[in-house]
Amino acid sequence: MTSLETLIEPIRRSPWLLEAVALLSRQLEEEQILRDRFYEEMTPEEKVEFIDGEVVRQTPARNCELDATILTSSLVGTFVAVHGLGTVKTEKCLCVFPRNDYEPDIVFFGKEKSASLQPDTMKFPIPDFIVEILSESTEARDRGVKFEDYAAHGVGEYWIIDAESETVEQYLLGPNGYDLKAKAATGTITSEVIAGLTLPVRAIFDEAENLAALRVWM
Repeated sequence: MTSLETLIEPIRRSPWLLEAVALLSRQLEEEQILRDRFYEEMTPEEKVEFIDGEVVRQTPARNCELDATILTSSLVGTFVAVHGLGTVKTEKCLCVFPRNDYEPDIVFFGKEKSASLQPDTMKFPIPDFIVEILSESTEARDRGVKFEDYAAHGVGEYWIIDAESETVEQYLLGPNGYDLKAKAATGTITSEVIAGLTLPVRAIFDEAENLAALRVWM
C-alpha cells in the first residue's frame, strides 16, 4: 500500500466518505481562489510562498545564512554551467507544485526542464534538486511540509544546510520518501542527481575553501 493509500484508507472506509469528499472539494475550490489572488498580487520585491492555502512571507536572513546560500549556489551553479547539465536558480524562483508554491533557496533543473524555461517565465516547474538553508522561521516548514511535498512530487535530491552548526544533510528519494544518505560537517558530499558533482563540505561555509573548489572546475 502506498503512503497516499495509507493516508486515505480510514476515510475511504468511513460512512462519512461522501461528506469528507465534499468538504475537501470546497476547501480546494476556496484555496484555488486564494492561489489565483496570490499570483496576481505577488511582486518581484518579495520572497513569498503559498502553502496550505496561506501566503507565507519570508523574514530577512542572518548573515551566516546568506553566506551559505551564496557559497553553495556558486559551487553548484558553476559546476552545472561548466558541464552543461542544466540550470541553477536561487531565491525568488517560484516553483509550482500541485497544491503549494515554494521559493527554495537553491534549485536545479536538468536539461529537459531547462529547455522549457523562457525569459519571461515566472512560474517554474518542480525542480530535480533543491537546497534549503535553515533559519529559525523556516525550519519547521523545511523539515515538515516541504520535506513531504518535495518527496511526494519527485524532487530526486534534497539538501538541508544548517549555517549555524555548519552541517549538510543529504536526502535521496526512495520508494517511501526521502532517505538520509549523509550528514556531514567535513569531508565531501556527492550528488546523485547532478551527475559528477562532488564538493568539499567546508566550501559551503568557508570562502577560501569555496574559491579553492571553484578553481578546480574553472
